Amino acid sequence: MKKVLLTVFFLATFSVVSFGQKVFATKYASQAQVKVYEVKYESQADLLVYKVSYESQANNDGKWYFVNYESQAQKKIFFVDYESQADIKIYFVKYESQAGWKNRSKTHLFR
Repeated sequence: MKKVLLTVFFLATFSVVSFGQKVFATKYASQAQVKVYEVKYESQADLLVYKVSYESQANNDGKWYFVNYESQAQKKIFFVDYESQADIKIYFVKYESQAGWKNRSKTHLFR
């Protein structure tokens, strides 16, 4: 019994894995979980995003893998036309090392 309890405790405590961010861009705002606005300058962004080539490279710190089907996504996003409509402002970076949060108060949107 003690081994079972220890195993359950271990799994509950240490099985929290930071899954990658698989993203699907919806056609309509009503289908999305998060509304995103792409800013023109890095300094305006809440999150700096790098598009990764492989699902295994994605993470919750701005490395996004865009999936082809809604059912594969962890987050469904919609790109809005105006900043005032957005939940979060992003900027696409050229290099993987640049990706990351600039405004940590928005991290709850991608959990």
